[in-house]
Amino acid sequence: MLEQGYTIAIDGPAAAGKGTISKAVATHFGFAHLDTGLLYRAVGRRVLQGEEAVSAAQSLTADELEPGDLRTAEIAQAASKVAVIPEVRSALLDFQRAFARRAGGAVLDGRDIGTVICPNADVKLFVTASPEVRAERRYLELAAKGTEISRDQVLADVKERDARDAERSTAPMKPADNAVLLDTSDLSIDAALARAIEIVEQNLPGA
Repeated sequence: MLEQGYTIAIDGPAAAGKGTISKAVATHFGFAHLDTGLLYRAVGRRVLQGEEAVSAAQSLTADELEPGDLRTAEIAQAASKVAVIPEVRSALLDFQRAFARRAGGAVLDGRDIGTVICPNADVKLFVTASPEVRAERRYLELAAKGTEISRDQVLADVKERDARDAERSTAPMKPADNAVLLDTSDLSIDAALARAIEIVEQNLPGA
């Protein structure tokens, strides 16, 4: 285990594969993992329950980050909407940075990890794929859960979310200047993971 903090920042749009890659990379290297999107999903869930977004973010606890029902399409849309609020992002900033500095190494995935949360991360990846590929992945995921929704609606939702994430005034989604781009459109998950591990290994201390 690394005695000092070692941070891997993995960003990218919805359904590009960054979550799967991040968890697998963390497991491979024995690092802790934080899906920062769960923070916004947890806030979004509380907003759907009637709470005000900023106060929900300020009082969020780690216990609320268990995935459970946080993976629904409704909560995903709510999360994307609260994520554009600067005060919400500010309230969640310290939580993420403290996690990133933990001894033993940490992998964080989200949309602004390499640009805002951890600009000095040791490794930065931007995982992406075409909107059509990502929409098909998300459609199959939702269909497997019994969610009734059309492919056209999923694609429209993906494009709407991309635009909202990329165009927000605070911490817009974009690759960090020194991020390595990993396009998974034509890659199997095994191939994408192998490439991500290779990139990290090339940047480990002593490599």
